[in-house]
Order: sequence, then structure tokens, then C-alpha cells
Amino acid sequence: MNKTLLLILLVPFTALSAAAMWQHGYFGIWAVAFQSLAGAQVMADLIIALCLFIAWMWRDARALGRNPWPWLILTLAAGSFGPLLYLLTRKDAPPRPA
Repeated sequence: MNKTLLLILLVPFTALSAAAMWQHGYFGIWAVAFQSLAGAQVMADLIIALCLFIAWMWRDARALGRNPWPWLILTLAAGSFGPLLYLLTRKDAPPRPA
């Protein structure tokens, strides 16, 4: 994946997350998801997407000889920051012989 694109996503996402944390706190961000069915649906969608990414990331990290645990824990604690930082620090796999 293009590292420049990842940085373009990560920088404003970090600013948005920091502003939300400043205004609402860590648990305040989660509280919004339970105020309506629409919020719960968006949270469920995020959880499903992150679980799928965790499954891929686990296999990918193992295949590349990386420890998957820091990325799994970061994803569980900070959501999309885990996958974004994993992809940003990921080195390409060596080419497979044909």
C-alpha cells in the first residue's frame, strides 16, 4: 500500500481523534454509539471491519515474521490506528518464486 496515502489518512484522522478525545474523553466517544440504533449500527460495522482486519493482520504479521500482538492490542484499544500504523510500518513480503 502507498505509504503517502496512509500518512494522508493518518494525519487528519489523528487530529480528529485528538479533538474528539479532548472534547468527550475516551469513554465519551464510545457513549455516542449507544445513544441510537444508527450509532449502534455504525459501531457494529466498525467492530466487524476491525475484526476482519485483525484476522488478516495476524496471518500477515506471522507470515512476515512480525509479532502480531502489539498491533492486535493497539487495534482493540485505539481502533483504526492499529491497522493504519501496521500498514505504515509493514515491509513488503519477499517475492515468491514462480
